[in-house]
Amino acid sequence: MWVYKKNHAGIATASYQDLASYLDLYLNFKLKVAEAKAMNLDADTAYKKEINGYENALKAQKKTSPKNIEYNFIMNEYREGVLMFNVSEKKIWSKLQDSEAAIEDFYNKNINAYQGKSYDEVRGQVTADYQQSLENAWIKTLRAKYTVKINEDELRKLAKP
Repeated sequence: MWVYKKNHAGIATASYQDLASYLDLYLNFKLKVAEAKAMNLDADTAYKKEINGYENALKAQKKTSPKNIEYNFIMNEYREGVLMFNVSEKKIWSKLQDSEAAIEDFYNKNINAYQGKSYDEVRGQVTADYQQSLENAWIKTLRAKYTVKINEDELRKLAKP
C-alpha cells in the first residue's frame, strides 16, 4: 500500500480493480527482483557501489534518517529498482541490440498488426512489441518458477469504492 499510495498521490480511494491491476504490476516487479537476487546481482561490486552512493546522498539531504521508517522504504525501493533494471538489462534489453533478424522475424509473424506498413515504416513499434513479447514470456516463466499467493480477502478490504 505504501508503494501504491506513493505512486498515486492525491488519490484517496482505490477500487478493487485498480488495486488488483497495480498488484499485478508490482508482483512482476518483485518477481524480477527475486530473479536478480537468484542470479546474485545484488552481490555485484558495481551494484553495491551504486547503492552506497545513493544512501550517502540520501543521508546528506538530512530530510530523512536511517531511524525513519520512510528511509527504509526508500532505500529498499531504490535497491530493488536497481536490481530490476540490471536483470532486465541482462534478460531483455541486451537481447534487442543484436537481434535485428529476430525483430524482423517477429514483424513477419505479426505483419497483420502493422496494417500493411513496411518493416522500415514501423521498425520502432515492432521493436517495442518484440521487447514486450520477450518480457511477457519472461514474466510467464518467473510466475511458474516462483509461487505467489494473493489473499483476495485482504485485497478487497483495502479497496474503497
